[in-house]
Amino acid sequence: MPESIKSAADIKTAPFDPRFPNQNQTRHCYQSYVDFHRCQKVRGETYEPCNYFKRVYKSLCPNEWVDKWDTQRSEGSFAGRI
Repeated sequence: MPESIKSAADIKTAPFDPRFPNQNQTRHCYQSYVDFHRCQKVRGETYEPCNYFKRVYKSLCPNEWVDKWDTQRSEGSFAGRI
């Protein structure tokens, strides 16, 4: 298990967000990814509430998307505003 998951009770899915009421959670995934990195940029990497967005995007986003976005961010070609 990853270090953030210490027991089965720690496994949670993303809670309901009224900004994304439909079944298709693609926008919710993308927005949570961007919000996590914005939060870290503004508040610093040790700011604990930023991890909420990380849990949400890790729960909703396919790993391939996250890998692609991480690569794009490191190359400076990511389309989102962070």
